[in-house]
Amino acid sequence: MINDPVTRQTRQVPVDSFAPEQPNMNTLQITDDLDLLLAVLPDRIRASLEQSERKGNLIEVIMDLGRLPEARFTDGELVLSKHEVTPEDLRMVVERVGDFGADNRAGIERTLHRISAIRNRKGEVIGLTCRVGRAVYGAIEIIKDIVDGERSILLLGRPGVGKTTLLREAARLRSEVKRVVIVDTSNEIAGDGDIPHPAIGRSRRMQVPDPSLQHELMIEAVENHMPEVIVIDEIGRELEAVAARTIAERGVQLIGTAHGNSLDHLLMNPTLSDLVGGIESVTLSTRRRAAAARRRACSNAGRRLRLMC
Repeated sequence: MINDPVTRQTRQVPVDSFAPEQPNMNTLQITDDLDLLLAVLPDRIRASLEQSERKGNLIEVIMDLGRLPEARFTDGELVLSKHEVTPEDLRMVVERVGDFGADNRAGIERTLHRISAIRNRKGEVIGLTCRVGRAVYGAIEIIKDIVDGERSILLLGRPGVGKTTLLREAARLRSEVKRVVIVDTSNEIAGDGDIPHPAIGRSRRMQVPDPSLQHELMIEAVENHMPEVIVIDEIGRELEAVAARTIAERGVQLIGTAHGNSLDHLLMNPTLSDLVGGIESVTLSTRRRAAAARRRACSNAGRRLRLMC
């Protein structure tokens, strides 16, 4: 793991050069634009983070009204100030970031950082989660051969394990040889603002005005922009699963993510099971039903033994 963030650098490209410069993928290269996130925080919180030697491992900053601000790192947590978060602190951050959408998420233009709000019953912001967004060039190398194929891919895992990071790298990699369109739910893949982050390569990005309309944008992307690859983050609704199946049936490669602990859990989720083929009811004879019950009992016993080891 690389602890020190790599500052994004640019260079002059000749006019007759059409291919953008790509990072060297022999080693991981991390771009996090951390200074831009620290700049929106209150002074006392920013100063505490700037003095920390662990800021390269920063995951998110938590600001809840009436509580002490905290920083969460990959290896623990840190209280950032002895003074509680005030309404003025929250108001300052909200004014410095982009507009919050229907999903209570905002960002900082041309960065991958995400600011999520908690509101009270009156709609007032009483808490903020300022999450660091990082582009990790080279992270996709471990599954590069799978991504380079023509089959659709679903990345499954708990929140915060790096699904979106891999998705972003997959979009960049496929955009070198295919027409790629990203359906960006909360601007988390390509960053906030109308100009997407360089980490997505040559991919095009469609922003989703309302998360409930994401399935419509998925179909619109296929019908209007002739992509060869569709990239989408956080498939979580039944209509989105249906749209994903429709896209795959039209011969377009789909690369997406979903929340879940295992494939078994996904199959048992009636909303998302269609992503992996779904479950159908069948009628069995008495003999076959008894045989299936015996196999299930043996499987469960083996699973309990493995868990106990």
